[in-house]
Amino acid sequence: MASTPAEAAAGADVVCVCVGADDDVREVVPGDRGALASMTSGAILIDHTTASADVAREMSTACSVAGVGWVDAPVSGGQAGAEQGRLTVMCGCDDADVFATAAEVIAAYAHRCELLGPAGSGQLTKMVNQICIAGLLQGLSEGIDFAIRAGLDVDAVIGVIGGGAAQSWQMDNRARTMAERSFDFGFAVEWMVKDLRICL
Repeated sequence: MASTPAEAAAGADVVCVCVGADDDVREVVPGDRGALASMTSGAILIDHTTASADVAREMSTACSVAGVGWVDAPVSGGQAGAEQGRLTVMCGCDDADVFATAAEVIAAYAHRCELLGPAGSGQLTKMVNQICIAGLLQGLSEGIDFAIRAGLDVDAVIGVIGGGAAQSWQMDNRARTMAERSFDFGFAVEWMVKDLRICL
């Protein structure tokens, strides 16, 4: 336990951050109490927060001034992916060597980690991810509602269409639970709304 992010980061070669949104990143990274205040030159800060590309670039600049490497590295895979060490990590970084070192650390809890471009690119890629997921979930829920209203056997319908072009991770993992009206799977609607606001 530490009383401030600066205290928690003191002496660390790599610091990983995962908070809620842009303002949270600004609260825990820069400033006298932020992690960056106690990090030494050559250390690396990996931010797993889903935030804007703007804040990623802002933090990258602050880290560069301090001689600290920066990787914006939002994740996909949800709570289950984190618990199973099977996250997908989308990265933005200005330095290939910094990314290579960060990727070795990230490999401990992710099954895929890709560099998509300079600082901010990880966040922009995560927005693409969120747009795709939101669209899939909307279409899937409308389809299930249609099946229920039409009096069809939802399990049978999902079994058939899940073997064709409509198949997706969301269908495989969420269709039956949607039909059962069970929705609590570790990612709140409020977070998706926040992410889509970033997209806009």
